[in-house]
Amino acid sequence: MSDFRYRAGASPLVVSMPHVGTELPAELTARYNALGQTVCDTDWHIDRLYDFLPAMDASVIAARWSRWVIDLNRDPEGAALYPGSFETGLCPTQSFAKAPIYADGHAPDDAEVARRLDAYWRPYHAQLRAALDAAVARHGFALLLDAHSITSECPGLFDGRLPDVNFGTNSGASCSPEVIDAASAAMAHHPFTQVVNGRFKGGWITRHYGRPDDGVQALQIELAQDAYMDEANPRAFNPARAQPLREALKDVLAAALDAARG
Repeated sequence: MSDFRYRAGASPLVVSMPHVGTELPAELTARYNALGQTVCDTDWHIDRLYDFLPAMDASVIAARWSRWVIDLNRDPEGAALYPGSFETGLCPTQSFAKAPIYADGHAPDDAEVARRLDAYWRPYHAQLRAALDAAVARHGFALLLDAHSITSECPGLFDGRLPDVNFGTNSGASCSPEVIDAASAAMAHHPFTQVVNGRFKGGWITRHYGRPDDGVQALQIELAQDAYMDEANPRAFNPARAQPLREALKDVLAAALDAARG
């Protein structure tokens, strides 16, 4: 079985879901403590929320393994995304609540981090790079959506409740103003709160691949999980709650694609 799921599409839309994975490799499971084995910081049900992507003929890459194995949205050299703020690293050893996730003495050392980079991180990014290159070759551009979600209240990372929809463009560097303006305007027609480049400005994927001058427009969307699921039970997708957000996201991606085409 592959370390990620991949669907090749023919449209210019490429979607990355690096934190949707819920599995731990069998050989690593015993290294995690009871909390670690819950993989509770997962971007729950993002793949189910975006189930309309095949109808858009998008290319979609989705992680199999939990972000606690290795975080596919972090710099491979370990550089911080938000220097000075708490964040989990390339191979996290703490949860968002700053609690340890490994059994005593079993956190990965440098050699284990390097092994996981080669085994899990690099293949995911090789596929993502290939999908973007194929879209640019076919259409002259690619729109990369990096799709995420997080619990709506997470005191370890931010104060108060997160807006429903959090757009990130690396402070305007990862996509053109026309693309983010179109996405935000489309979302404004729906009953969800939103912010652009607020607490989440885009992770490593958005920042690394977003190169408008080279034809790749990259946009991160971080969703507050209570906008589409029951947060008290992370495995409880809420279809009735999710449907309005799903319709909004369809409109957002259609508008962003139109803007990216110019």
